[in-house]
Amino acid sequence: MKLKVSQIDLFKLLFTENFVNVLIGPRRAGKTYFSYDLILNKLKLKDEEFIFMDFEDAVLSDIKLNEIVETVNLHEEHYKKKPRYLFFDEIQNVDNWDKAIRTLFETKKYVVFLSGSSSKILSKEIATSLRGRALSHSILPFSFKEFLGFRKFELKNFYSSSEENKIKNYLKEYLKYGGFPNIVIEKEIAERFFKEYLDLIVFRDVIERHKIKNVFIIKFLMKNMISSFAKEFSIHNIFNTLKSQNIKVSKKTLYEYALYLEDAFFSFFLKKFSYSIKKTELSIPKVFINDTGLVNFSSMNFSENFGKIMENAVFLELLRRKKEIFYFKSVTKEEADFVIKEGKRIKQVFQVCYDLSELEVRKREINSLI
Repeated sequence: MKLKVSQIDLFKLLFTENFVNVLIGPRRAGKTYFSYDLILNKLKLKDEEFIFMDFEDAVLSDIKLNEIVETVNLHEEHYKKKPRYLFFDEIQNVDNWDKAIRTLFETKKYVVFLSGSSSKILSKEIATSLRGRALSHSILPFSFKEFLGFRKFELKNFYSSSEENKIKNYLKEYLKYGGFPNIVIEKEIAERFFKEYLDLIVFRDVIERHKIKNVFIIKFLMKNMISSFAKEFSIHNIFNTLKSQNIKVSKKTLYEYALYLEDAFFSFFLKKFSYSIKKTELSIPKVFINDTGLVNFSSMNFSENFGKIMENAVFLELLRRKKEIFYFKSVTKEEADFVIKEGKRIKQVFQVCYDLSELEVRKREINSLI
């Protein structure tokens, strides 16, 4: 597999000896591969020059804080040389990991790379012990541009009719199967891959990480998020649905579980734009899923949701570009899919539509923008 275009750019941004380098994103999106590529191809490191520790490995599942530092010292004893580069994968699995990293980093003898699939845990620790010492970057599943690059389709300013048709077919494939590298390489495994992926998020990223016992509620939330993707998602409505089925759970618990899923990069919540900060914070958010393939192979109704699938893909692209994103809905129910804010100004407004051939559709979408 070739390195993603954005990852090549990321290498230039990420590689620094003056900060702890942090890479976060969903599972299976390519974080570990990025580290391997860095070791083998970009830096071309010899065994004595680096340590790579994967804290998902069962051997390291019970590792203690001091043992991380001890491992680095043992490496030096074995090779008679200090390792220059330290790679720690899924570091959030280690309690109080930030203290060990800070100890190692402050010796100024090592270049440190961290990766993890927990946005909140990493950012929380970085904001305390590693404040001002870390640079974070995210890796999401392939963008459409990266997907085309993997398919060896040459990007240029002008295309022939046959090339345009090829792009449209590639877009349909991308929207259906998504951008996870494993699926782009071998789409025949998609159904099995996404089933295993959901189980992995449920049990490892939510149940184990947050010590949750009610598996049913987590799975119920995930199913409802997938069925409501690119739409408003109300915890209040979920609460009432469960209550009507005599299932007892508090709203507070539902909000916490929803945040756990967002923390694991399963879902993202988009608030409604308002010039009032209070109204924005109290708005019912839209929910988006981390990959369009995950939506399709969990709901099995791709053809019915084509426009929403496209909207989800555009949201992920705006997220990759680190935009400050909102959606908009007026009191008269006119909507704009995405509002991009820079500082106090509205910079751009997007209306996503796959097919504008019908006059009524075109009219509705344009009126929403106006």
